[in-house]
Amino acid sequence: MEQSRRRRTLLTMILDRFLPIGPVVIGIDDTIERRWGRKIAARGVYRDPVRSSHGHFVKTSGLRWLSVMAMVPVPWTRRRWALPFLTILAPSERYNTAHRRRHKKLTDWARQAILQVRRWLPKRKIVVVADSSFAPLDLIAAVRRHVCLITRLRLDASLFEPAPERRPGQNGRPRKKRRRLPKLSELLEEKKKRRTKLSMPYWYGDERCILEIMTGTAIWYHSGLPPAPIRWCSCATPRACAIRKHFCALISMRRRSRFWDGS
Repeated sequence: MEQSRRRRTLLTMILDRFLPIGPVVIGIDDTIERRWGRKIAARGVYRDPVRSSHGHFVKTSGLRWLSVMAMVPVPWTRRRWALPFLTILAPSERYNTAHRRRHKKLTDWARQAILQVRRWLPKRKIVVVADSSFAPLDLIAAVRRHVCLITRLRLDASLFEPAPERRPGQNGRPRKKRRRLPKLSELLEEKKKRRTKLSMPYWYGDERCILEIMTGTAIWYHSGLPPAPIRWCSCATPRACAIRKHFCALISMRRRSRFWDGS
């Protein structure tokens, strides 16, 4: 209880100083502390995100921590800073098995952390930003009614039209989805699709960059998992660039939110 009170106090101090009003942007990410020894029992073997690439897999040993950060604007810089206020140790599965504890995945710890922040800030709108490690459908289903979750979306995700409204007195189980939509990888290749250009004043290297934006709404569904209403957003560098990069994100939301209507 004392540690929880201190973390809540730290979050309150950060927001009172840098962001007293408006939506609160929370960043979630995991990091590996490379430590070993006889007393470091909770360490495990994980993928090294720094030295690994798409074609090269590097392992590293250490402690895995989940860091929860408040992303706030600071007066002396043009970018938001991520100020951590909550860190959670995520022990390895081998450690939990040896100590006869129920193993929690990284997404389980993330779900608990997000809902805890929601309880600490009951009157503030919360936007959680994370990478593709925090994009499982079960995590989205657990937090989408409490926060807005923005994370990376797979280009081959199965997207569908929303199910029709259930008529009064209609028999049978309610439908979860309707017609399948094209894959995002196919939509990005269509030249007729309308793209909106967005100017980013401070991109990498503090340079101005023009991005091409495409967006839409869909139901992300996988068999055996709860459907998730999302707004997807595709950001791409202009075609004139030597290397054209695509980044597709999903925004989890409630079915009737204003994001669903395109506003």
